[in-house]
Amino acid sequence: MVSVPLSLLVSELEDRLRTGRPNRINDMNNILHTDNNRSSYVVTCVFVMITAAVLAEICSALPAAGSIYFWAAEAGGTKYGRLFGFLVAWWATTAWTTFVASLCQATANFILSEISVFRLAFSTDVNDIKFRAVQWIVSEVILFLGIGMNYCDPKIYRWIFRIATYLILLDFILNLIWLPIGVSQTYGFQTAEYVFTQTYNETGAPPVWNWMLSYYVTAGILVGFEASGHISEETQNASVTAARGIFWSALASALIGFPLVILFLFCLPDLDILNGVYGTGAPQPFLIIYDMALGRGGHIVMNVVCILGLLFNLTIAGVASSRLIWAVARDGVLPFSGWISQVSKKKEPRNAIIVMHAFSALLLCTILASPVAFPSLVSAAGVPTITSYALIAFGRCFITPHQFKHAAWSLGKWSRPLTFITFIWNMFLAAVLFSPLYFPVTGASFNYSPVIFGAITIFAVLTWWFTPEDQWLPAARLGKVHQLDDEYQPREAAAA
Repeated sequence: MVSVPLSLLVSELEDRLRTGRPNRINDMNNILHTDNNRSSYVVTCVFVMITAAVLAEICSALPAAGSIYFWAAEAGGTKYGRLFGFLVAWWATTAWTTFVASLCQATANFILSEISVFRLAFSTDVNDIKFRAVQWIVSEVILFLGIGMNYCDPKIYRWIFRIATYLILLDFILNLIWLPIGVSQTYGFQTAEYVFTQTYNETGAPPVWNWMLSYYVTAGILVGFEASGHISEETQNASVTAARGIFWSALASALIGFPLVILFLFCLPDLDILNGVYGTGAPQPFLIIYDMALGRGGHIVMNVVCILGLLFNLTIAGVASSRLIWAVARDGVLPFSGWISQVSKKKEPRNAIIVMHAFSALLLCTILASPVAFPSLVSAAGVPTITSYALIAFGRCFITPHQFKHAAWSLGKWSRPLTFITFIWNMFLAAVLFSPLYFPVTGASFNYSPVIFGAITIFAVLTWWFTPEDQWLPAARLGKVHQLDDEYQPREAAAA
């Protein structure tokens, strides 16, 4: 059995604040200076907590591996449940597997940025095929190391979770204390006016659209907090523990994230210097800022902490991703589901881990194709997760509003209004994530997320259409949920 760390997704928060998805650091620089990114983060935290509470209630009623896909199937009811299940199955597995690959490149970028810091005679230009080849090799090695730990005995997972949590906290403390000291002794802090009131529009979008784009970064930071639900079948007292893991992961990310947003804004150099930092071509420009503030030795310490934190986060993401793939394959949704769903003698989803490992390795190969191929693929990673939240909330609110009443983590009379808010909020975020980031839109600045998302959805609909209904296995397990609800309603009426 494994215990779920409450800070499972906090590392994702810091990764996105500093790295974003691969090649999004320039986007983040521009969007950080759109209208009121600080207030946008606060607004996001509020609605993310509502979303987490709604998902936690569903997880409490359905603590099964595959979680988000299984929840969608139940939320769709008897008429639409199978379609909802297939859609979210493809959306979620794509998002999590792509996230694993993007973590590998993000870690490689921290390592390869030392080339720029030490001004070595090797190009870090992504247009240079030699650099992309090195970036690909390093990313594949990191994938092997991080996912390799998924093949170990599950008993060591609790230690991996603990080490990851300690590294996150160490990283947080060092940024909170050491970075400001270094900035105060070097280039100095930004003013409160710069941090809290000054805005820049470098996107070329109209003011209102520019404000909406401020949610592009905040939406990507606080996502994926349902991860503890993916391993609920390996969690003790899952109806309570996994549900708490979802809610407290979101809360921990939000609470730790806010001071980091303010801190990083205060610690940024002037905009002219910052543009020069991006001009160095470093794959991870934030490392240059560490070097400016903390010096050669200090930035190396911070880099090592970041790299180790990302590596263990990769392992944890692999655990969640493989369990999701196994659950989806167990129910006959994926091609070759029979083989993928097989487990080892220790009840590990070994074949699902292999599939996740292989698929992530293939995704990383697109780094070699062109400078924009891999970033375009992973740029859509957050969209399927957000749309999954929205679809589940839609089903819960309008199709099955009276289900899940036996949940140990219950929202009571607030369940339906909070579910409706969750649906509206995540639809808004999906629109933002589908939006162009720069105007006017050109081939180079086009946001390919809608195209990639559409392709994934087509695959989902095709598998739903051609997979015989009697080969879809969750029906029996969902029947148990309906039985629990039927038993709960008489007890509820008797108590009234």
